[in-house]
Amino acid sequence: MPPTPRGPLERVRRTFRARVAGDPTGAPRWVRDVALVGGRDGWFDPHGVVWAVHGGLSTLVGGLVALLGQAAHPLALAGVQGHSDYREDPWARLAGTARWLVVCTFGSAELAERDCARVRGMHRRVRGRTDDGRAYSARDADLLRWVHLAFTDAFLAAHRELGADLSGRFGPRWADAYVRDWARTAQALGATDLPASEAELAEALAGFAPVLEPVPADLRRFLLAPPGLTRAEAPFYAGLTAAAELLLSPVLAPSAGAPGRAARGPGERLRLAATRTQLRALRAVTGREPWEQAGRYRTGTGPRPTWL
Repeated sequence: MPPTPRGPLERVRRTFRARVAGDPTGAPRWVRDVALVGGRDGWFDPHGVVWAVHGGLSTLVGGLVALLGQAAHPLALAGVQGHSDYREDPWARLAGTARWLVVCTFGSAELAERDCARVRGMHRRVRGRTDDGRAYSARDADLLRWVHLAFTDAFLAAHRELGADLSGRFGPRWADAYVRDWARTAQALGATDLPASEAELAEALAGFAPVLEPVPADLRRFLLAPPGLTRAEAPFYAGLTAAAELLLSPVLAPSAGAPGRAARGPGERLRLAATRTQLRALRAVTGREPWEQAGRYRTGTGPRPTWL
């Protein structure tokens, strides 16, 4: 049984983990599977760049950047709006996305393949037409490619601005390694023609510019201030969204109605510095998250978690 919360710091930990993982302990069954299912080998090296990027709390901002950017593609947006209950329960959708990210990053190869099969099964049901008659399908390789590009660009930008400098560990081309390695997950879902470097990623995103449309104002408001935030969470979340608007690719920022990465005056730099401070403070409270603890235990690079 999880321990009874003790004091305000424990309440913060449990609230945060409930938001991200759907469980106040941070260790629902699928996180425990990361620790226990399959062999030591996963899709990514525990000492590699993907673990380093996804183990940081910059992913909180990266997720917001990805959602804002992905919504600029009208067919991708139609699939979400027509086949998701994100407006009724946005936190459940967040937890569902976090599950796929966590399992693919920190889980065994067997578990990652199983979860990608789960997502492919969900995608089979996501198809239809937009209000103006355009057909869409979540299994379409071009749409899968779009979602991957926006996701990869978002998490890369968030870590570069808000996370630890990885040049000392992985060299000055660490971003190329991240783009190349993370493509494996999109290939498992059916995407093709994926970039293998940061430059190729930027070029691929620019190729979608002609089909992008403005993100609907009501969706933008929803993403920047979702319902259900507590009085304590609202200002923290506002700090994350303010940074997210500054991290969008110049290709996507106009459609999202955001300044994007082209805006870097004193005010924007101060905003990003404030968000870095927020994330450091949260990490001091939460420590290493259960999902990374689980992966390190299974791979023999960390101790058995106390919650297991």
